[in-house]
Amino acid sequence: MEILYRDATPKTPEINFDSESGVMQIKGRCIPDDPDKFWLPVLNWFESYMMKPVEITTFSINLEYFNIASSKRILFLLYKLNELAEAKKRVSVEWHHRENDEDMFEVGQDYAYMVRVPFKFVEYVEADLAMAM
Repeated sequence: MEILYRDATPKTPEINFDSESGVMQIKGRCIPDDPDKFWLPVLNWFESYMMKPVEITTFSINLEYFNIASSKRILFLLYKLNELAEAKKRVSVEWHHRENDEDMFEVGQDYAYMVRVPFKFVEYVEADLAMAM
């Protein structure tokens, strides 16, 4: 299975899903003009991955903002992680949020409450991100 990679745009996040490492990354802003057009290939890829997952799957989500349409798709992906956990695979979510961004932290907490997989909250300072680039 090939890596699913999409460059970030001003309205869509970078997507980097690697079936061999089991690391799935979503990073940036997610306010696509056509949510179905953006999300359908991502969701389909992940459905294929679910057929032959690796032992450990890690979702790294680092979104500065996303709209309600994207929120529903993200929740769908997180629910799929429940299925992997039920199949005795190890799964986890790393929820990245800016320091003092209580809204994004709370959204992550809401998601963590809705799914049965471990969440790790990773707070970062904007300056840390700039230096990493």
